[in-house]
Amino acid sequence: MTQPDSQQTGATAPSRRWQALGLLAVAQFMLILDITVVAVAMPDLGADLGMDRQALTWVMSAYTLTFGGLLLLAGRAADVLGPRPLVFAGLGLFTLASLLIPLASSGGMVVAGRVAQGIGAAMLSPAALSVVVRLFDGEERNKALGIWSSLGGVGAAAGVLLGGVLTAGLGWEWVFLVNVPIGAILLIGLAQLLPPMPPWAAGGHLDVVGALLVTAVTLTVTYAFIGAGDRGWSSAGTLGLLAGGIAAYVGFGAWLRHRRRLGREPLVDPALVSRRPVVAGTFVLFVTTGLMVAVFFLGTFFLQEVQGHGPLATGLMFLPVALATMAGAQGGGRLLGSVSPRVLGVAGLLTAAVGLAIPALSLTTEASVIAVSIGAAGLGTMFVVAAATALGNVAPEEAGIASGVLSTSHELGSSLGAAVVSGVVATSLIAGDAVGFERGYLVAAAVAAAAAVLAGVLIPGRPRSDAEQPAVDAGPQG
Repeated sequence: MTQPDSQQTGATAPSRRWQALGLLAVAQFMLILDITVVAVAMPDLGADLGMDRQALTWVMSAYTLTFGGLLLLAGRAADVLGPRPLVFAGLGLFTLASLLIPLASSGGMVVAGRVAQGIGAAMLSPAALSVVVRLFDGEERNKALGIWSSLGGVGAAAGVLLGGVLTAGLGWEWVFLVNVPIGAILLIGLAQLLPPMPPWAAGGHLDVVGALLVTAVTLTVTYAFIGAGDRGWSSAGTLGLLAGGIAAYVGFGAWLRHRRRLGREPLVDPALVSRRPVVAGTFVLFVTTGLMVAVFFLGTFFLQEVQGHGPLATGLMFLPVALATMAGAQGGGRLLGSVSPRVLGVAGLLTAAVGLAIPALSLTTEASVIAVSIGAAGLGTMFVVAAATALGNVAPEEAGIASGVLSTSHELGSSLGAAVVSGVVATSLIAGDAVGFERGYLVAAAVAAAAAVLAGVLIPGRPRSDAEQPAVDAGPQG
């Protein structure tokens, strides 16, 4: 295994390290933004290109599914090839796809462009986080990870606001075109700031089959949820697809063990993903992003299709949600130094459950905005809890694949969150009533409450050993 030259990574000048972090954070923020920035634009996009509910759901899910499905492969590639080339290749592809999507003449072309964006994002995100972990040590790494972890919730919330402003002012095409100048500036800046970073595992193998398996399996489950509203949740088609997806996940686990027996590196090391902190962190992030995207899907369609608000008004109504998410993330980061991650995690999910239950009981514009803001404050906290729990004690040589595992849970949670809630509200999107939306909020609240119970079991309390010590309590070991 080739070890990096410390003079090329850890010894980088402090000012340049923080400048590089700033640019990488903007890039990651852009990737997260694109999960929800299309939400407010979807009614206009669908009207222009003749897309129905299922097709519009794929505009969101195609990006997050591709993003999440290839993250593990990209995380391993960052370790084998080095993170720097992956950063530039991913950012370049994402920027190019953002330029081409507005030129689409059909819904299928938009979905294809979103797939290309997802591939670029999958290459960029874990490589960028691997760079962050390698640039910083000790308390500086804790601070850098705190900044990084807050991007998820804030980017998702800000995406809805920005999508409304751009759609109302310049048209839906600009929710994609805005990425082009930003991506170009980032490419130029990062070329000047990122030091050479030799791979941790030069000559290692890439498990392409494993990556294709996990993507195909998740595609099957996502398709089952998206179509459940039309086929029926208890129909043979829906249950068959879900059963097939579960069986395929078992097969994916068998493939990983087979690779290990052959002496080749699997897509993800079973020993890494079975660690309690990693399991807890990925579970929390999966649920949190699923709830966040589900709520944005519910809110944007309810406010526009049922209440009749325009995209600009809808986007502005999500400003309190964005601020609440930021406040939750910042508050969670500060509290982690003195409050157990387990306590903070349970409290955050219960807060989200209470907030999301309010519009299930009385769904009005005001109730929706206030309640979702309360829920968003709890979810914002969870983004920090998840990152600190899962990544707080990861060794540098595991940074690429560990960040890929965590990011995978983020994107697959987003895919399934949109898919599930789309199936729940399917009939109301056609009829234009609020019944399905109330049911959707009730499902989201129930999921948050159940997740709070599981988080209380999974998240380690105050650790007694280095192996389970959160990042905020001590610098990573090894």
